[in-house]
Amino acid sequence: MMVYSEAPTQETFRRGRIEVICGSMFSGKTEELIRRLRRAKFARQRVEIFKPAIDTRYSEEHVVSHDSHAIASTPVDTSGSILLFTSEIDVVGIDEAQFFDNGLVEVCNRLADDGVRVIVAGLDMDFRGRPFGPMPALCAVADEVTKVHAICVKCGQLASFSHRTVKNDKQVLLGETAEYEPLCRTCYRKATEEEQ
Repeated sequence: MMVYSEAPTQETFRRGRIEVICGSMFSGKTEELIRRLRRAKFARQRVEIFKPAIDTRYSEEHVVSHDSHAIASTPVDTSGSILLFTSEIDVVGIDEAQFFDNGLVEVCNRLADDGVRVIVAGLDMDFRGRPFGPMPALCAVADEVTKVHAICVKCGQLASFSHRTVKNDKQVLLGETAEYEPLCRTCYRKATEEEQ
């Protein structure tokens, strides 16, 4: 015979998890990250947000979506620095995860194992359509992966690719609408074939 207890002990344990929000540029990744973090704050959870120090496009100390929603954040140079700021925290948000080193996967696992909800947003592919930074490994270890899509600027279908519109072969090139456009698979393939 099983006996169920009404004691709240089980519910008071913090359940850590890793949530990944990925997709192309202009797909709403940061907007979704901000939405989830604001809900956590509204629920009176202790929240800390991080972004790579190199990302200063809109603000040095805020995570800002392309449609100008913003939330205060801590810029860090390495993934390991995140652990220095996360004691007594319930929820950790990480934006532009593709720019972090591969140690980010271990950092997220450690936080989740310690009962922290970790929400990570980033590009899953670079402008060449290749997996970007620690994102593929984060998707593999995540408890939940949400792939968001932009709209293809050529045909209006769902877009999964970030097409670079300027000549530059560096993998990391911070930019916006002047440097990138979201394309569907067909339009991306056509655009890259024309560039060769």
